Amino acid sequence: MLVSRHVLAASSVYAAPYYIVRGMNPGPVMMITSGVHGNETASMAAAQKLADDYIAGRYVIHRGTLIIVPRVNQQAYAKKIRGKPDLNRTFPRHKSGKAKHPLAAAVFQLARAHQPDWWLDLHEANGLSQLSPRVLGQTLITNPGSSSVAICRKIIERMNRSIPVHKYHFNLKRHELPGSARTAASRLMKAKSVTVETCWSLKRAVRIKYQTQIVHHFLREAGMS
Repeated sequence: MLVSRHVLAASSVYAAPYYIVRGMNPGPVMMITSGVHGNETASMAAAQKLADDYIAGRYVIHRGTLIIVPRVNQQAYAKKIRGKPDLNRTFPRHKSGKAKHPLAAAVFQLARAHQPDWWLDLHEANGLSQLSPRVLGQTLITNPGSSSVAICRKIIERMNRSIPVHKYHFNLKRHELPGSARTAASRLMKAKSVTVETCWSLKRAVRIKYQTQIVHHFLREAGMS
């Protein structure tokens, strides 16, 4: 296994580090992004922890390639704000279209270079989806008709068995969000793309744990670890 560090949009004000973890054998490509919204700090901490764990050899990728961008929107992160404009509305919406923000363009260019089979975008949201269907906290979100639906259901079942408090359980949501990384990856790259949303009201350490556990479940399902 080889881990290398790189910089996204290195010559611009949007420069952000990312990591490529290459397994010893060929296999799928999975891309993990976090920090598209700069105030969702637990998801960023989870993504950085994953990168650090692979650097330290605590986990291994046996097959394929894992790309991790822990803090996409560094400027929003520095201010602890969601970001203006909302970066998750600026990704390409159709094949002939372009991203509406240089940072979204850089992220999508990185993805195009590696053609991920999977794209997990880590986020945080208000509310518990077990208590209200109108909120996004504790959900996996994918596009309608995505081939990832069955695996999302399986991972939700595993996660919920390990969570003793029912209101903290995860749910599956299926909808398109034009301009988001998830929908762009699904539409334009045919990737199995999933948004992972933990709930802000939970303790930060718990949110980080849930995010990292979910990523590891997806890696196992993809046959990479």
